[in-house]
Amino acid sequence: MKNRNQKIIRTSWIGIASNVLLAGFKTAVGLLASSVAIVMDAVNNLSDALSSVITIIGAKLSQRPADRLHPFGFGRIEYFSAIIIAVIVLTTGITSLIESVKKILAPTEPEYSTLTLVVVSIAIVVKLVLGQYVKRQGEELKSDALIASGSDALFDAIITLATLVSAGIMLLWNVSIDGPLGALISVVIIKAGIDMLASPINQLLGTSIPAELTHEIVREVSDFEEVHGVYDLILHNYGPEVKIGSLHVNVYDTMSAHDIHGLTRRITSLLYEKHGIIITVGIYAIATGQNRRAELQSIVMQALAAHKEIVQVHGFYYSEKDNMLSVDIVPDINVHNEASLTQQLVEEIKKLVSDMEVSIVTDHNYTE
Repeated sequence: MKNRNQKIIRTSWIGIASNVLLAGFKTAVGLLASSVAIVMDAVNNLSDALSSVITIIGAKLSQRPADRLHPFGFGRIEYFSAIIIAVIVLTTGITSLIESVKKILAPTEPEYSTLTLVVVSIAIVVKLVLGQYVKRQGEELKSDALIASGSDALFDAIITLATLVSAGIMLLWNVSIDGPLGALISVVIIKAGIDMLASPINQLLGTSIPAELTHEIVREVSDFEEVHGVYDLILHNYGPEVKIGSLHVNVYDTMSAHDIHGLTRRITSLLYEKHGIIITVGIYAIATGQNRRAELQSIVMQALAAHKEIVQVHGFYYSEKDNMLSVDIVPDINVHNEASLTQQLVEEIKKLVSDMEVSIVTDHNYTE
């Protein structure tokens, strides 16, 4: 975790240094050439360093140790950093769109000197290289903030490139496409800004577990000899490297409490060592032998599994003392009236088990 944050901070410092050097270069050229436009563009480069500063602050704050109010740490601060940077990108796109529409409604002929075009070209190359580097680092480190910061630099380069292309067309053919081209690129940037906002917001709201991770966890836990099924996998994300969750496993009812304790310890240790996941393991008992519990389990599970609208059946429990049984089902995503389905299934099972109290619990965590 610490090494990851160090890489994020180092990459952000490279972004800051690049923008500051580029701003210094533009300022020097602008002052020597008495060009207000180049000097103002230099100021813009200093403001571009803001996204890298935000990333560093977010990475630093996310390293704060857990406390009583925040027992799982501050890892989610990174998502807020990414949201702020995405808003900056979105604002850039909207501002660019407004300016482009103004140029469409009231076209103006841009004026560029050879020096200006050279400075702009250098800025484009620097921004493209910087943006690609920062974004690639963000993807490797799974940092939404770095990805957004890199995208911010890339979009700055694209906007400037569009200006350069427009200037070239104006000089060669005396045709101004500054407004329409700017508007088109602005729409692309706005769309990208919205997409960048979606990722950290979804992380904060809680997204589904990636299929690859689900299958890997199920496979690893299923490899334990005592495990005969893995269900109800739930993971809560408290930052890019902190996940806390739970799952259930099927074991034979002949296992002792001591053996079950040992199994759950081995599962939790494995998932923490391999994935950094703090997991709680629940137990479902599979009825074995020739007895009433095993007979009811077979009847009920087969009856429910026959329904096409049910994806999975698990967690069977029977209490002879209380004259009741319960079972968990996972309905198909196309089932919209779960209450009606549950009631229908309860009535069906009651006919099979006489006057026994029946409870069917709807579960939405489908683990193959």
